[in-house]
Amino acid sequence: MSDNLIECRGLSKFYGGVKALDEVDLKVGSGKIVGLLGPNAAGKTTLIKILNGLLSPGSGEALIDGAKPGVYTKSIVSYLPDKMYFADWMCVKDLLEFFGDFYGDFDMKKAEEMCKSLNISPKQKMKALSKGTKEKVQLILVMSRAAKLYLLDEPIAGVDPAARDYILDTILTNYNEDGTVLISTHLISDIEKVLDEAIFICNGKIMRHDTVDDIRETTGMSVDELFRAEFRAVPYQGGR
Repeated sequence: MSDNLIECRGLSKFYGGVKALDEVDLKVGSGKIVGLLGPNAAGKTTLIKILNGLLSPGSGEALIDGAKPGVYTKSIVSYLPDKMYFADWMCVKDLLEFFGDFYGDFDMKKAEEMCKSLNISPKQKMKALSKGTKEKVQLILVMSRAAKLYLLDEPIAGVDPAARDYILDTILTNYNEDGTVLISTHLISDIEKVLDEAIFICNGKIMRHDTVDDIRETTGMSVDELFRAEFRAVPYQGGR
């Protein structure tokens, strides 16, 4: 076990000749909600996929609870991808049972209660659900685990403001409070209110990592205002 739940050292990743991550050094502790904030194609998804073990670094290393991504880290990481990955023929009950069988920390009662509060029937097939409801089902599955680290990739992108409020409330009220939530987004103003810390990333580089309180006290600006001020003129150079 490490004092830092996430630790990256000189982490870089290339796609062809484009550097998606550029010598990233990063440390994140436990018990926090942290925003990974940046414009589209800043490197957010690449970093989250490396932390989740879906991509390998080009150079440097990433550690979760002191271990390289692998069997152990998958047992403590709950991952929400930026795209739906469940088969349409499955019903909600199938997914709940799948997660219950696969993850020892999955709380079936919590998942069923969340479904009930959203009027989502366990008998409904995924193909019969709207895009927004599918995303809520996926969020229920992820947040019903008592994980050490929740990696949420753009959880509020493409949904209406009311759905964003529900998603943020669901995250706040259902994550394991001893764990850490890392939320990537470019919709900073929507998510700022739930954050303890903010990581600014642009063109694959970590530009700033501070507590939200420190940002407000030292700059006199909100996180969203500071991000806009610092990066409005930063040109796109690559990344994902």
